[in-house]
Amino acid sequence: MLHASLHVDTTPIAPVHRRTFGSFVEHMGRCVHTGIYEPDHPTADPHGFRGDVAALVRELGVTTVRYPGGNFVSGYRWEDGVGPREQRPVRRDLAWHSIETNRFGLDEFMTWCRSLDIEPMMALNLGTRGLAEALDLLEYCNHPSGTHLSDRRVANGHPRPHDIRMWCLGNEMDGSWQIGHLDARSYGRKAARVARAMKMADRDLELVVCGSSGSSMPTFGAWESTVLEETYDAVDHISLHAYYEEHDGDLGSFLAEATDMDRFIDAVAATADAVGARLRRPERLSLSFDEWNVWYQSRHRAEAAARPTDDWRIAPRVIEDRYTVADAVVVGNLLISLLRHSDRVTAACQAQLANVIAPIMTEPGGPAWRQSIFHPFALTARAARGHVLRTELRAPTHPTERHGTVPTPDAALTHDERDGATSLFVVNRSTDTHLTLDADLRALAADTVTDARTLTDTDPYAVNTMDAPDRVVPRPAQDVRLEDGRLTAVLPPVSWTVISLAPGQDRPTP
Repeated sequence: MLHASLHVDTTPIAPVHRRTFGSFVEHMGRCVHTGIYEPDHPTADPHGFRGDVAALVRELGVTTVRYPGGNFVSGYRWEDGVGPREQRPVRRDLAWHSIETNRFGLDEFMTWCRSLDIEPMMALNLGTRGLAEALDLLEYCNHPSGTHLSDRRVANGHPRPHDIRMWCLGNEMDGSWQIGHLDARSYGRKAARVARAMKMADRDLELVVCGSSGSSMPTFGAWESTVLEETYDAVDHISLHAYYEEHDGDLGSFLAEATDMDRFIDAVAATADAVGARLRRPERLSLSFDEWNVWYQSRHRAEAAARPTDDWRIAPRVIEDRYTVADAVVVGNLLISLLRHSDRVTAACQAQLANVIAPIMTEPGGPAWRQSIFHPFALTARAARGHVLRTELRAPTHPTERHGTVPTPDAALTHDERDGATSLFVVNRSTDTHLTLDADLRALAADTVTDARTLTDTDPYAVNTMDAPDRVVPRPAQDVRLEDGRLTAVLPPVSWTVISLAPGQDRPTP
């Protein structure tokens, strides 16, 4: 049995940002078609949105959705997806080598968002398009009426402006795979021109400039520095993207992937601050971690390479990973990292929402079900509120091949001063040993455990399927005790746990 202790500093790091619990809908594979949208499905509403998927999206707690990509956006013509459906053109999508029908587009997406109380994060095509098209899209979306494009939106059945506040200035423009890929200086200047013009139309927009598409990119760091030299005064956020997978059966390294996310965030924040210092700008940029998840990319590269180049299909089944217990524990740990960095990471999007590397799976005409990674996201989105507090974890460490020596547990804690609710999120990264965690919570006046759940299994590679959708679910934690403000919890190996606490009934109301 391993032992660790957690000390809580009541000094808040930052508020819990609701945008931390964002997701991502891209025109890729079956994310849209037979994912969130399937007009012939038995649960479909009058707009064609799947009702069973909508119910799961509500349960998941998604607050923000980035759309329409992703790599897809760099070849997308937004005009193709508005107006009468029977008049919309069918196009080839070069990013994912498929056919795009455009039966679902901008206005359908906004109707879907409003029905679920979701904030949209709109991505702009800065690959094959640029300034003029960005301004056209902004006018169509946000201007009330009385201009050519705003009146076109009204004529299309949307008299109320979409009022999209957050916009991404392209997608992964550092990547050679991106349509319209640019070097850092060229992209920075293009993004700056678009950003400044957009803010001439609406100074209150929030704009996200592309950072590196991963910390392993050869231009990482230099890309951020050069791009921000051009755009620092014109944007509000810089993006980060990261995907993780288990390599060669190395479960120990995989469980510690959040240490890479920690370092990635710290490096981008430091680079942004260094540019701000050189430019003598007092404002600090926020970070938008608008693509993150577990994704078995090495497996799918081989699949993509084997596909014939003349195989163009509508909504093909691509990268539909089936997620394990271990994947869910890693996702829970990545959420801990995002919470811990709430002073800089103010928005995040798990990619993607349905079918494509997703927490929600569907069958055309059939059921929808929760993947293992659904559960830590949903429970964290529900329990994390108020502020993230500073914590000090005194814990054993262990070596890993990919990340060096890492702490065996990892944790984050949130506290809401309004009602005294406290939530502790903790993982045990050990592959074979239980860990006892002691936490001193007396400063928070917590004296009741209101809920405690653990996601673990004797088989770390167990998955949920259509026929067994509840094989992997969080279960009541068995070994959690709270006495005189001191919490003790026994955490199984390869586990993610959330513990919710509340003060006594006699606590004075603030």
